[in-house]
Amino acid sequence: MLNISGISEGFVLDHIQAGMSLQIYYDLKLDKLDCQVAIIKNARSNKMGKKDIIKVECPVEALDLDILGFIDHDITVNVIQGDRIVEKKALMLPKQVRNVIRCKNPRCVTSVEQELDQIFFLTDEEREVYRCKYCEEKYVSPGKRRRK
Repeated sequence: MLNISGISEGFVLDHIQAGMSLQIYYDLKLDKLDCQVAIIKNARSNKMGKKDIIKVECPVEALDLDILGFIDHDITVNVIQGDRIVEKKALMLPKQVRNVIRCKNPRCVTSVEQELDQIFFLTDEEREVYRCKYCEEKYVSPGKRRRK
């Protein structure tokens, strides 16, 4: 049996869809932080069958909950302090995402004006649809596409 030690201060991302932990690792820019990270892939789960878990020993402020909510708002964020879970943060779909995804429309102003922020607004919460601020190009959140 695999044994990963606990962390004294940081956060644990639980209920990540199996196989998605490395993508989330890079999306959250955990590779840029100077902290300990443990990635557990394909852990057994009664609820999901298999799941991934990421344990990070660093301040929770380093975590961008908007990006994580956009990636998959079903992930559980457990905040650890003093070797204990002190808070479970609920993720929600952010109303706006900035510089997380790029507009695919070749006629969009963002494809010409490189310094413009890539801004998408949530337009359909049920279907998890975002639209480009500038051209209205549709984008479905990655969490929704995986749950189909």
